[in-house]
Amino acid sequence: MAFSFTGPVLGIESSCDETATAVLDRTGRVLAEAVHSQLSDHAPFGGVVPEIAARAHLAILPAQVRDVMARAGVGFADLAGVAASGGPGLIGGLIVGSQVAKGIALAHRLPYVAVNHLEAHALTARLPGLVEDGAPFPYLLLLVSGGHCQCVAVEGVGRYVRLGGTIDDAAGEAFDKVAKLLGLGWPGGPALERLAATGDARRHDFPRPLLRREGCDFSFSGLKTAVARVVGTYPAGALPAADAADIAASFQRAVAEVLADRTGHAMATMRARYPTARLLIVAGGVAANGAVRTALTREADTRGFHMVAPPVRLCTDNAVMVAWAGLERLRLGWTDGLDFAPRPRWPLDADGMRRGLA
Repeated sequence: MAFSFTGPVLGIESSCDETATAVLDRTGRVLAEAVHSQLSDHAPFGGVVPEIAARAHLAILPAQVRDVMARAGVGFADLAGVAASGGPGLIGGLIVGSQVAKGIALAHRLPYVAVNHLEAHALTARLPGLVEDGAPFPYLLLLVSGGHCQCVAVEGVGRYVRLGGTIDDAAGEAFDKVAKLLGLGWPGGPALERLAATGDARRHDFPRPLLRREGCDFSFSGLKTAVARVVGTYPAGALPAADAADIAASFQRAVAEVLADRTGHAMATMRARYPTARLLIVAGGVAANGAVRTALTREADTRGFHMVAPPVRLCTDNAVMVAWAGLERLRLGWTDGLDFAPRPRWPLDADGMRRGLA
């Protein structure tokens, strides 16, 4: 049943190492937002430490929510609902964000929405102004990040069909691991892209796993191993900067070609199942990579699709997408009970995605 409301929606994101809050009005206009990166907390460890992430969310989130609400000029009683990432992600952070959202909902008698973090990425393209004339269903989503790499047919809110996914590493995970091999630190994706810009992308003919194979699955483990073998031919700590740049550029080119090829298969599958589909949405942290965007745009053009990637700030984890997903679900009258338990694993196409009124 559709739900009519006039108030704004508060969104909270705490699934990994970004603490984020946003307030959107009922049309999707961003009234205020904030993102606190925990990069400096985790960098010494070469990756996200779950316990540190959870403690940081707990320390930062209450004040961040108050600040964002104040900047939005909105009182808690004015809200139409509160949405928070309920999974997938690191369970400690999910619990913190969910409990803050539930506390606000309980104290002010507001609807609560537990948002699937992947659904938030999937629906970002429907934010007003991101896609000319809007993003009508159905469309194809390529979600590429440090933890996810999958092609999904987005049929509607809560209606998703997985067409293919990674059988080993995610693309972002491969970027980070290769960056570590090259001594670039963590997170490695942006640093590797900067280094690749100075290198020869044709010097190394790295493997393209599953290239031109049937289906829409991905694989990056073999590519990562091939890079490790090349790096291993140099004495420890003696990889020349120019050679490192060539390795980075060659690796990035291989990843971009694999993503374009496998997504091309997904576009063909999409067109066969949904003849009206013409839109490819690319979301997740890897969607910020210029070489990847170029390769996917070229592939989409050849197949009669229009490729759209959100602005970089909306590709990575943020609360704007969580608030928007909550708004989309509230419009349909879909809410969750305060007994909802955060889920470290929550497939996007699970049967439980469409939940009725709580």
